[in-house]
Amino acid sequence: MGPEENRLRRRLETLERTRARLSSLIPLYEETYRRGADSGAVEVVESRDRVMLLIADTAARCTEEVLTVQPGGGRPPGYLERALPRDLEMLGRGVRLHTLYQHTARYSPGTQEYVQAVGAAGAEVRTLGELFGKMLVFDRATAFLPVWDNPDAAVVLREPSAVAFLCSVFANAWSLAEPFSASYTATTSAQLQDTIAGRLADGAKDELIARRLGMSLRTCRRHIAELMDELGAESRFQAGYLLALRSASAAPPAGDPHRATTAP
Repeated sequence: MGPEENRLRRRLETLERTRARLSSLIPLYEETYRRGADSGAVEVVESRDRVMLLIADTAARCTEEVLTVQPGGGRPPGYLERALPRDLEMLGRGVRLHTLYQHTARYSPGTQEYVQAVGAAGAEVRTLGELFGKMLVFDRATAFLPVWDNPDAAVVLREPSAVAFLCSVFANAWSLAEPFSASYTATTSAQLQDTIAGRLADGAKDELIARRLGMSLRTCRRHIAELMDELGAESRFQAGYLLALRSASAAPPAGDPHRATTAP
């Protein structure tokens, strides 16, 4: 029985060495697992081609709803050409599509054509003076956000609480927005003027105002000139001062029962 006991002893020793090696790998495994879970919740994709593939794949698996925020005025024609077939396919499957643009997108011919096509298929499109940022959310489960210093990259967000928060922000903006049309209405014109007035009163430069509103610098300066003419202001400083006075006079007086209050 001696040779058999020796073989068994050697096998047990090999097993113990293997167990020890595996035990030493446990911390590495746990760290790798944790990083994998984190990357699943928040993933930064730096390749534009991979971003487009991920969006196409997520859109193909979408079954209920897509929420889109597209600031910056009219969308580039190339983007619209790629987005239209994908969006029409989703709408054909019964997916709801809600899109927010800025008011300035109303005068973009390419955006008008896109909105007409998806609107006929059941999509809803609205506009707002200012938007909180670019966003694409599928089925309230996966959100695509821009990377601030890399236009080709995207943040893919799958953390449920964070995605739910983005959807609530969208819902609030959607409730304030106006249905898309190919021209300004009295409401959208007033909103645009109020937004420019507010930025002017804050001392913002023309370039910043134009960028925030998704319009050209020339158009922005034309709106500012019209506003200054309406106020009778001879300078931007004076216009800001007059706008501050107008805002103060429009505020409810102290003790007014209808004055807005801050919730506790």
